[in-house]
This record gives sequence, structure tokens and C-alpha cells, in this order.
Amino acid sequence: MDEHDWLTERFEDHRPHLRAVAYRMLGSLSEADDAVQETWLRLTGADTSDVENLGGWLTTVVSRVCLNRLRSRSRRREEPLDVHVPDPIVRREDQFDPEHEAELVDSVGLALLVVLETLAPAERLAFVLHDMFAVPFDEIAAIAGRSPAAARQLASRARRRVQGAATPDVDLTRQRKVVDAFFAAARGGDFEALVAVLDPDVVLRSDGGVSRPSVSEVVRGATAVAGRASGYTRLSPFVRPAIVNGVAGVVVAPGGRPFSVMAFTVRGGRIVEIDAISDPERLRRLELPAFDD
Repeated sequence: MDEHDWLTERFEDHRPHLRAVAYRMLGSLSEADDAVQETWLRLTGADTSDVENLGGWLTTVVSRVCLNRLRSRSRRREEPLDVHVPDPIVRREDQFDPEHEAELVDSVGLALLVVLETLAPAERLAFVLHDMFAVPFDEIAAIAGRSPAAARQLASRARRRVQGAATPDVDLTRQRKVVDAFFAAARGGDFEALVAVLDPDVVLRSDGGVSRPSVSEVVRGATAVAGRASGYTRLSPFVRPAIVNGVAGVVVAPGGRPFSVMAFTVRGGRIVEIDAISDPERLRRLELPAFDD
């Protein structure tokens, strides 16, 4: 095996970890893949003969790439100013892997990713690397260009914000029953039943992107969300159960073509958050499973 093949093999061993870091940093699957590819290019152009911990070196590089992208995003306002739901990871229920999905719920539920979107780039870096991947603060400080004490403060500030993220119930079967009840009530036009499955302070985020700006909105409160849900009646025949970032969700797919992806955060037997993406361009880019008509 020559040096290039050896380096390729080592990089592929670390690719899942690097993609996990980049996804949590950027909230975008396509951007995460781009960041990992840029890391590979930097590796092939670098002298790593004296690198003892290649995994740590690669984590540092991909983190710097992501930090630069976050800073550029903030300066150029690439993200929508009103509603933005991060890219979801979607699987069919028959592809359910309990061990992996439990990890997703803990680390990258959409409810958490939405909160991460509100953090400053350096805060997000510090929280993701330290709290999710146990990277020491002195290493984070070197990446962020701060002192270790400042890096610790960044993570602390981010942690206080993140504590407000909704934590879903663990039992996926119970989550699914609540989501099924939601759609059954919407299909039957039962407003009271809809309100009953919604937390009084439920939040609905709908991201239609530039293609469907009319459906981009944030709706708060059970009565208001139930009112929006009444419009789902015509789509109910096309609702397909799915696992979205480890929680019960659906893919709405008329004719087998994705029209919307929805994730439901269920806590205490009621829906506390609904995150929906219906931007056709983003849906085409997502790694969505196939659904029958």
C-alpha cells in the first residue's frame, strides 16, 4: 500500500466522525459534506509526518473550516432572517436502529439544532466540540483564537441557551401514538382533539424557503397551531411515518414525491414543537428514503 492509499484509508476511518462534527456545527448536510471534502484536500496538501494523533488533527481542521463558514454565513446573511429549520436526518420506520436513534435524540434533535442556529459562531464551536465531543478547552481555544478561559465562557453561555431546547420523550412508540392522534384529528377536522394533543405553548416552525415563502412562519400556542393543522386534511392520504433526527416524524409525499418533512417533539405526551421543511430545492438535496404512493 502506497502513502496515498494509506492516507485515504485512514481518512475514511475518520469520515463519519468528521461529518458528525460538521453537521452539528453547520446544521446542513450538504455543507457538512463540503467541509469534510475541504478537510481531505487540506490533508493531502499538508505534511503530517509529525502528526501523532491524526483524528485530533482532522477534527481541528474540520472545526476551523466550519467556523469560517459560520462567520461567512453571518456576514453575508445567507440564512433566512425569519424561519430556518436545519437539515433533518430522515429514515423510514422499518430502518429504525434503536441504538443509533437514541444517540441522535441526545445530540442532534432538530429542537436542539434550531437553538444552535441562534448561537454566535464561536459559541457554537465551543459547545459542539466540548459538550458533544469532549474536546479540551485548550484545543478549542487554539481553533477559536481565544484563551482557554474565554473558550470555557463561550461554552457556558451556549449551554445556558441550549438548556431551553425541548427534550423529547424517550419512548418512540408513545411519540408515534401522539403524532398519529394529531393527524387523525386534523383529518377529521376535530379542533378540540387537535388542541388536546398540543402543549399550550407549542411552537410550529414552517420553512418554505424562497420557493414557498408564503408558508414560512413561526406559530405559537395550541389554538393557533391547531388552526394551521386543519389545512393538512387534503395532504393526510400522503403522510408517511418516518424517523426524523431520532424522533417521530412524517414525510408528506403525494405520488411518492416529497412535499414536506415534519419532525414532532413530544414531551409529557403532548407535542411541544413541530419543525417542517417544504422548500422543494432543499427537499431535493436531502437524503430522503423512498416511499410508495
